[in-house]
Amino acid sequence: MNVPYAIAIKLASVLLLSLMSALIRAAGAKFPVGEIVFFRSAFAILPVVIIYAARGHLLAAISTARPFGHLGRGVMGIMSMFLNFAALARLPLMDATAISFAAPLMTVVLAALLLSEHVRAYRWTAVSLGFVGVLVMLWPYLDIGGLFYAGEARTVGAICAMIACFTNAGTVIQTRRLTDSETTSAIVFYFSLICALAGLVTLPFGWVTPTWIELTGLVMIGVLGGLSHLMLTESYRYAPASVVAPFDYTAMIWAFLFGFALFGELPSAFVFVGAAIVVASGLFIIWRERQLGLERIRAPATLPAGE
Repeated sequence: MNVPYAIAIKLASVLLLSLMSALIRAAGAKFPVGEIVFFRSAFAILPVVIIYAARGHLLAAISTARPFGHLGRGVMGIMSMFLNFAALARLPLMDATAISFAAPLMTVVLAALLLSEHVRAYRWTAVSLGFVGVLVMLWPYLDIGGLFYAGEARTVGAICAMIACFTNAGTVIQTRRLTDSETTSAIVFYFSLICALAGLVTLPFGWVTPTWIELTGLVMIGVLGGLSHLMLTESYRYAPASVVAPFDYTAMIWAFLFGFALFGELPSAFVFVGAAIVVASGLFIIWRERQLGLERIRAPATLPAGE
């Protein structure tokens, strides 16, 4: 265990992911979502192959006993990626980032329904409050009548962001199932491969030929995504999830800075208030999980002798 190292690479992972989101936000103004998905996924494979080949673990990255499990996760991931990128193309960067933090709350709900995990009253309360925060953030976008007007792209973006939270949560659930038998490298490799193929399928429906500068940006989306995923995975090797996970929320700071510096975006009061509620709910769930984990560790030590 090396907690300072884990925190450092987790912070670096969040920064790279935020840079990737900013590049997607910029690319979304010109390039179709399918094209961005292709570059994000195809070039994410590059750092995975290089790093695992250097470690001599490349065979582990392509070996699998559950191809259909990867396919199921890939299909869910494809939906998530298309929806996330569609939201980033239509919403201010911080708005899209803040709404995405509802996904962990939905993961708690799906874990209870699909994995039969025991969820106690504390977490249900936190999840309920978190959803209130999401509604606060979405309030300016809840113009259903505006869907019939071409100028209301942000309403469509907000709907995509919310649906993406459900599909992101579903991807997490499927990942939990795969980790019973599959290596992290295989999960990352096949996810990227399946999503790249899905993006490539959209080629006949209209891709835009990028300039060399734009091509560099599209490639960087993939490389940054792959590196951030690897660093995220690595951070959980050196510290408990309850220690590392809260640093996900530093993405809000980067989203605000990049959104303002690159696009001149300033979040509304609804986003600040709603994001604060969602972050507080998420941090409470993480804290509660840590407390329950400590209780499970202490329990054997408190048993009477002979039990």
